Order: sequence, then C-alpha cells, then structure tokens
Amino acid sequence: MPVQKPQNKLAPSIKTIASTPRAWQRMLSGRRLDLLDPSPLDIEISDIAHGLARVARWNGQTAGDHAFSVAQHSLIVADIANALSPGLSAKWQLAALLHDSAEYVIGDLISPFKAAIGLDYKTFEIKLLAAVHMRVGIPVAPPQKIERLIKSADRMAAFYEATVLAGFNEEEAQKFFGVPKNLNNVLTEQLCNLEPLPSYKAQDDFLKHYEHLSQDL
Repeated sequence: MPVQKPQNKLAPSIKTIASTPRAWQRMLSGRRLDLLDPSPLDIEISDIAHGLARVARWNGQTAGDHAFSVAQHSLIVADIANALSPGLSAKWQLAALLHDSAEYVIGDLISPFKAAIGLDYKTFEIKLLAAVHMRVGIPVAPPQKIERLIKSADRMAAFYEATVLAGFNEEEAQKFFGVPKNLNNVLTEQLCNLEPLPSYKAQDDFLKHYEHLSQDL
C-alpha cells in the first residue's frame, strides 16, 4: 500500500493563490510596487515622472491640445513655493515637487470625490507619499511650516489652473482656492498664460528639476 505524504495544512492551494486579488503594480522600470505596503526600494523617480506626466488634472476638463498633467502642476507648485519663500532649501523644494507623487499610482481624484471616498483613500495616499520621501532622502513628515507653505502653493496653482484652463470664473476660484498673494510679476504672468505641455515635455521637465534639486541635498 503506497505511503501517503502528510499534507501541509498551512500551505495555500493553487486555487487559493489564483483567487487572491492582486495588490501590486508592475512599473515600466521593472519594479513591482506593493500597493498596500509600498517599499521605498520599489520606487523609481523615472516611474513617478512617467506616470504623473500622463495623469490629467481636473479629470481632463481643461482647455488646450494636451491634458494638463500632474507633472506640470507639480512643477508649478515647486516654483510658487520657492517664490513665496525665497531661499527655500532644496529638500523642501523637492517636497513641493513631489507633493502629489502618490498620484503616479492612484491617479488624480478631484477633491469632491476624495471626500466621498473618505479616510481609507487618504491613509493609502499618505503611506505611499512617505515611501517616496524615504526613497529620495527627505523627511517623511516635513515641519508644519513647510506643509502650510506647500498647501498654499498648491491652492494658488489650482486658482490659476481653474481660471485659465478649467472654465472657472474668478469668483468661483476665489471661493474654493483663495486669492493668490505675494507672487512676483514674472511668475504671475506665466501663470496667467498657462498652456498644457505634451506628456513627454512635462515628464522631461519634471525629471530635470528633480535632478537639479537632488544635487543639493
């Protein structure tokens, strides 16, 4: 009579493994990013730049021949933060550039939809952003002063995007994003004449700015 091998009751069956929902994403760099527990080792700046340059702000409801990307928005926020706080250190300029970096994985949900989804979305976003910060070597939790600065820059960028590209009138934009203040004339003129960049250009500009800032860390 043949001897039966003892079964390992702890080992998952092939059927169980196949039915387990996939919770990771393969990146173009070859990295496999665990979405539930993202590791800094699986995060590449090239993937972030590539993804953000192809994620549309405002659900794509912007004027122009190209989508207005999160990569271009991130560059604008970094410029505004630097204008609001002249002499801002490279690590905090980098924090401004990467403030929406989690969206290379989760996309850019408009604020009303984020509110509808609730805390779980925000928790996931914060966890992924923390992994990005660790990957590039900047503090996971910037000081509150820097957080407020980046938030102000983000809202100012949104004001100009809304009024120049997304069909908002100034009264609406002021209600939701406030009135931009303390920007120099050159930057203000640039923001009043926003034009969406092609994805390849937004990606290239994002990477160049990242490389420039990372040299001074």
